[in-house]
Amino acid sequence: MRLTHIQYLRLPFGPLLSYDLDVGAVGDRLPVSFDQARHVGEGDRPGSWMALSFRLPGPVPRGGLAAAWEHVVARHGTLRTVFTAGPGGHADPAGAQLHQVRFGPGAWIEHRVEPGETMHAAVQRVLDASCAPFERPAHRLCLIETADGPALVIGSDHSHVDMWSMLVLARDLVAALEAFGAGAEPGVEPAPDFTDHTRSLARQAPAPDGVRRRWAQLIEAGGGAMPRFGLSLGDPSPQPERVEVRDVLGTAALADFSAQAKAAGVSTLALSVAMMTETTAALAGEPLRAVFPVHSRTEPRWFDAVGWFITNSVLESADPDPRACAAAVKEAIALGSWPLAPLMEPFGGMPQAPGMFAVSWLDLRRLPVQLPATVLEPQYVSAAIRTDSVMLWFILDEAGVHLRCRYPDTGQARRNVGAWLDDLVERMRRRAAMPGAAPPIIND
Repeated sequence: MRLTHIQYLRLPFGPLLSYDLDVGAVGDRLPVSFDQARHVGEGDRPGSWMALSFRLPGPVPRGGLAAAWEHVVARHGTLRTVFTAGPGGHADPAGAQLHQVRFGPGAWIEHRVEPGETMHAAVQRVLDASCAPFERPAHRLCLIETADGPALVIGSDHSHVDMWSMLVLARDLVAALEAFGAGAEPGVEPAPDFTDHTRSLARQAPAPDGVRRRWAQLIEAGGGAMPRFGLSLGDPSPQPERVEVRDVLGTAALADFSAQAKAAGVSTLALSVAMMTETTAALAGEPLRAVFPVHSRTEPRWFDAVGWFITNSVLESADPDPRACAAAVKEAIALGSWPLAPLMEPFGGMPQAPGMFAVSWLDLRRLPVQLPATVLEPQYVSAAIRTDSVMLWFILDEAGVHLRCRYPDTGQARRNVGAWLDDLVERMRRRAAMPGAAPPIIND
C-alpha cells in the first residue's frame, strides 16, 4: 500500500459523484485537542485533508453504498462533529469550537468533469471544497462508477482523522457493504469516541520537570522553534510543493535490512535513523533533528477508533551507532507521550518556523487494522498544498519500503533535498546488501 499524492493518483474515468449528508442543528460543545486547535486555527484552506482510495471488485448499487457510509458515520463520533467559528467569526479561527451535530440521510451529487480535466484533478476539487475545517461535514465519500466496479475515495479534513483512521473507515465501509449484500445488518456498536481521548489527555498528570527541560533544550537547539531541515530551501515563504515518491527497498532487500538491524540489536526504524544521521552529518554537518510524529493509541480500545491520535515529538540523533539511534527513538516516543498543551505553553504554542523538518514512520505490517491490498488496491492520498517545510514519510508493507517527500519547489530545495534523499536511499540500499547478518529464522 502506497502513500501517493493527488496529482499522481491513477483513477478510472467515469461519472464522479459524492454523497452529501443532510446536516442537522449544532448540538453540545465538545473538547478540542491541542493538535486539532493548531490545525483548525489556520482556518479554511485547500489541501487540509487526507484521503484513501480503493476499488471494489464488482458493481454496488448507489443506495447500498450510501447506507454503508451512513453506518460508518453513525459508528464513529468524530464524523458527527463540526467546528464552528468562535466569537471573532471566521476571521479569528483560533477561537473555533467543536460541536456535536446530527446527520440525516443524504443524496448523491454528480460533479461535472470539465473538458481536459483529469479525474484526479476533479476529485481534488471536490475534496478541497468539502473537506475543510469548517465544512459541515468535513468529510466526503466520492464515487467513480465503472462497469468493473466503483473506485472510491474517502476524504476528511485532518482535524478528524489520521492515517490509521483512514484504514478503519475503509474497513468498516467494506464490512457494512458485505453485511448488506448478505441481507444482514452490520454491527451497530459505536466505536470509542475521540473526544473521550481528548478528555483523558486533559486529566493526565503534568509532565515531570525533566521532560519540560528536555523540550526546552530541543526548542532552543532549533533556534526557538521546532527542528528545521539542515540545508537551505531557498525563499522561506510558502511555495508550490514538489513531491517525490521513491521505492527504497523491495521485499527481499527489506528482509536483509531488517536482518542487519536485528544483528545490531535494534529495530528497523532505529537502523533507518542511523542512516539518516549519517546522511545529515555528511551533507549538513550537524545532528539529525526532526519533528517525529508519534501515535497516542496507547490502549487497545482506541485501535478501532477514528480521530487525530497523532502528536508531535522531536527526534535528535548525533551518533550514527544503531544502539544510540535506538535510544534516540525511545526518547522521542517518551517525550511525545505527555500532553503537549502544557509543555508548549511557555512558547506560546508549538513554535514553528520556515524550513521545519518532519519524519514520519508507518509500518503497515504492524497495524492491527488491515485491508486486503490485492483486492481493494488501497492507496493513501495526500493533498496539494503550498509549503515552506520538508515532510518525509516512510511507508513499510509486504512489498518493501517506499518514501514520500514533500518540500518547497525552489531551485535550492530541489538540489539540497534531492541530494539528501539520494544519499539516504543509497546508504539504506548499501546497508541491506552488507554481508554478515544472520538470516531470519522461519518457523513452519
